[in-house]
Amino acid sequence: MAPAPGLPTAPGAAPRSGGSGNLRRNAVWAFVGAVIVSVGWTAAVLVVPGMVGGDSAPRGLHGYHLSDDFCTTGKPAKLLQTYSVSDSSAPTHHTDRHPALDSMNCSMSLKRTGGNSDSEYANVYLRADLHKAVNPAPELAANKELYRARGYQVTEITGVGEEAYFLYKDDGSGTYHSVYAELNILDGGMTYYINYSASYSDGKGKPPSKDELRSTLQSDGQDAVRAMKK
Repeated sequence: MAPAPGLPTAPGAAPRSGGSGNLRRNAVWAFVGAVIVSVGWTAAVLVVPGMVGGDSAPRGLHGYHLSDDFCTTGKPAKLLQTYSVSDSSAPTHHTDRHPALDSMNCSMSLKRTGGNSDSEYANVYLRADLHKAVNPAPELAANKELYRARGYQVTEITGVGEEAYFLYKDDGSGTYHSVYAELNILDGGMTYYINYSASYSDGKGKPPSKDELRSTLQSDGQDAVRAMKK
């Protein structure tokens, strides 16, 4: 069983607060680590559905469907009021269709609007899966407990899908911090998540607060799942 993602820096490199571009690279590695573990966990559950126990019977898709460009369908409009898409890295998206699982994702590199500090870069990754062969609820519950065991703050969210929760961690070492926030939504056989990662040093710009990120990701998540029914 893969652990919930931590916030790694580049392999073999300890976090440092100095050096141009270092914080941006660490934010990227945090994002990459989160994506790899999330994809690995999903693959493991597909291969061995019984690993998380519970009812594995598939559930209805409740009218959700794929789009060819999730960066457009699931555009995180509220987050993009604080950030703009980086000029140096265009958003990427991908859609997969399979008899057992349909999936679409989008990744964006961001820079805080009006910011001039290297620590004001962030990454956002969003993904939606339509589970047609298994019940995704046990996977979602297991994933939440894995995060909790690794020290993430878990907040239950009501009024969004059948179940939703928000994850947050500000993992600091001295003056250096890595921030990770994620919203997960379950509704029938549809699962959606949007995760945000950033790095900063004290006195050199700071990401939005936990409450600001929760409100922002919840708003963008609600908009995304509504758009998946249009």
